[in-house]
Amino acid sequence: MTSASVATVRVPGTTANLGSGFDTLGLAVAFYNRAQVRRRADRRIDITSPIGNAARAGALAMLEEAAAAFFKKTRCARFGADIHLSGDVPIARGLGSSVTARLGCVAGLNALSGSPLDRQGLLELVAALEGHPDNAAPAVFGGFTAAGFVGDAVRCIRVPLPARVRLVTLIPDFEVSTPEARKRVPQQFSKADTIHILNRASLVTAAFATGDLESLRGCFDDRIHQPYRAPLIPGMDAILAAGVKAGAVGGWLSGSGSTLMCLALENPEAVARAMHRKMPRAQIHVLKPDNSGLKVSLKGA
Repeated sequence: MTSASVATVRVPGTTANLGSGFDTLGLAVAFYNRAQVRRRADRRIDITSPIGNAARAGALAMLEEAAAAFFKKTRCARFGADIHLSGDVPIARGLGSSVTARLGCVAGLNALSGSPLDRQGLLELVAALEGHPDNAAPAVFGGFTAAGFVGDAVRCIRVPLPARVRLVTLIPDFEVSTPEARKRVPQQFSKADTIHILNRASLVTAAFATGDLESLRGCFDDRIHQPYRAPLIPGMDAILAAGVKAGAVGGWLSGSGSTLMCLALENPEAVARAMHRKMPRAQIHVLKPDNSGLKVSLKGA
């Protein structure tokens, strides 16, 4: 147990799936949420945040579950915390907002408990809460990650992203429910679609692992989830095509949406303009990758 009373955790936003890497591939972007975790005398978890009351209730339940899982896993003496959430990563837009909340909570509690969990332990705890590690892995470690459950553990392979990479991020002015988006994905796939999915996920992973990012061109034509979720984001295909035509090496539906993401190696502003013209009401950001993952600082006595 540390003598510090406040932990501040900065967690990067993340984009997952990257086409056919469903529940497996992800990368971290320089777009952050923060959780300030302040120890309190009782055992309650409370939350303050600029989000609305309905979202606050859901976030509080999420953080109470995360705190319970942390204390159960570590067997540390339980204490309460006031948790203030803030930052730029929006809710229900496919940028890993639930991971920023869960990871912010457990990393803060971990720091205030003397750090019984290392980063791998934090990843395994948050991935179990999420049900999949595609957002949790890059949020913890930064960079590009391929991650999955192997037995009871999460196997994560991380590759840092080159400084020239830019992630052109179009965030529509509407949410997409992850449970609703998951319902759209078929339970079975044809042999041809399965081969295509395996091929594309392998090519995308190999391109990131070797740094041959030009080889990503043409490799985001997914058949596992994007075609079925496209009706939830009107104009999705046209927006991604506009980004590629303007010079991006490729684009994808970020997580379950509604955010659309293009990866550019040059002229990212031109890619941003082309995408934004297709959906002017959306927010558009040109983001750098984040290669550091979560950062934690302590203060107070």
